[in-house]
Amino acid sequence: MTRILIVEDEPRISEFVSKGLVAAGYETDVVDDGAVALRRMFETTFHLVLLDVGLPSIDGFEVLHQLRGQGFTLPIIMLTARSSIRDTVDGLDAGANDYIAKPFRFDELLARVRTRLRDPGPAESTALVRGAVTLDPLSRRATSAGRDVELSAREFSLAEYFLRHPGQVLSREQLLSRVWGLDFDPGSNVVDVYVRYLRNKFGTAVITTVRGAGYRWE
Repeated sequence: MTRILIVEDEPRISEFVSKGLVAAGYETDVVDDGAVALRRMFETTFHLVLLDVGLPSIDGFEVLHQLRGQGFTLPIIMLTARSSIRDTVDGLDAGANDYIAKPFRFDELLARVRTRLRDPGPAESTALVRGAVTLDPLSRRATSAGRDVELSAREFSLAEYFLRHPGQVLSREQLLSRVWGLDFDPGSNVVDVYVRYLRNKFGTAVITTVRGAGYRWE
């Protein structure tokens, strides 16, 4: 049975989420402390984690950072009362697969859970070469004209999606959905922020803005 860890220090919320997930056919464990959550994940196999940001001991961002640093690739959905773009960017860039702000509807949360549990595995490892830019999905290495370029996890994912669709106009909504999984928020400016990051690292000419339509990797 699919096992989900709920890391939430508000009993009312954790109980509500746990009951709903059990009714949907999942097995759940609940912990209310960041350090305890880390220990539990090292001891037990989970298929997905619902992770609150504001936790005792260590917060959700630190839990996420340590998990990804240890090579844990299981899906993680952040649950938080913080809903600013900066917090969303920080959480996703740290390696979260999704981000849902409180208060939320359970049917929305359940849809996110189902989506993350059926996500495909890692993309093929063949290096992608477009002009002077090379990305190696296996080693997570990026170069431009032979020069190493440091990319965050989310920057790499966005660049990879662009390089797999060269010359195509990709809308903000499409990029938000495919790279961040944020279908519910087409008005977010996260895409614009990360396009700017890539332009700063690879050069302004590599990504063209198509007014009213989106972006194109030249």
